[in-house]
Amino acid sequence: MIRIYTDGAAQGNPGPGGYGVVMKYNHHVKELSEGFRLTTNNRMELLAVIAGLEAVKKAGIPVTIYSDSKYVVDAVEQGWIWNWEKKNFAKKANSDLWRRFIPLYHAYKPKFKWVKGHAGHPENERCDVLAVAAAQGSGLLVDTWYENNRDLAAE
Repeated sequence: MIRIYTDGAAQGNPGPGGYGVVMKYNHHVKELSEGFRLTTNNRMELLAVIAGLEAVKKAGIPVTIYSDSKYVVDAVEQGWIWNWEKKNFAKKANSDLWRRFIPLYHAYKPKFKWVKGHAGHPENERCDVLAVAAAQGSGLLVDTWYENNRDLAAE
């Protein structure tokens, strides 16, 4: 099983933000992170999941995603995303990222598990460190969709 641990952070919300991912498969561990100059916490939580799934190299292996984001976990586990998709994500925040997520979901069919944030879960804590460091780093990327569509992206 591939285990993907994710977290997102934004300082100011909106403000500088980042995501962190820890991926585990057998004895292999991979970490991912990126920072953006202007974004939101929910965008970074969702982008962490997307980045983790995009980094999976092999189909057919069960994937479990661990996230402290109720926004992301509940959207998938409660099926909200499919109602949003039916309505073409009308007036829905982060529609660009949800559209990017859907084909990954269909390809890997991940299970989602919510973990309590800042509660000592080692991988979640590591993801938080990666996300915050990315948000505070130099050379922050531009979250182009968000910066161009802030009026549509209200959370």
